[in-house]
Amino acid sequence: MFNDTVINEINEIRAKYPDRKSALLPALYVAQREFGWLSQEAMESVAHALNLPAAFVRGTASFYSMFKHKPVGRNVIQLCTNVSCMILGAEKLVDFLKTKYGVEPNATSEDGRFSLVIMECIGACGTAPAMLVNTDFHENLTEKSLEKILDKYK
Repeated sequence: MFNDTVINEINEIRAKYPDRKSALLPALYVAQREFGWLSQEAMESVAHALNLPAAFVRGTASFYSMFKHKPVGRNVIQLCTNVSCMILGAEKLVDFLKTKYGVEPNATSEDGRFSLVIMECIGACGTAPAMLVNTDFHENLTEKSLEKILDKYK
């Protein structure tokens, strides 16, 4: 399933670790980057590349929230709605995202531009409300700042 470039990258990762299990998370990142999400086939390919049981790879991938198990939009918005973020307006931001961008929680916008994931906590209580877009952190959000931020993600 992987092309030669991805196989070489996974082999380079594997060479950095004395135990091939230690290479699993970085290899899963490579697979997710390549396909946008971790399909059953992608996880099996990682298992094969690292010579690990497929069940071990699936179990590891399903444990961590940063791995996606269904297709997602080009940009994944992870918006915190825990106490501090909620008190400071995160619920209004969820409504804004629904209205302005047509993206529902745990779904993808019709145009495939955004997926919205509601996060329990991203550890930014002092600068709430906060979110990640892909791996980019954003804080002190308002509807206006949120719109300005998302305009950069085409």
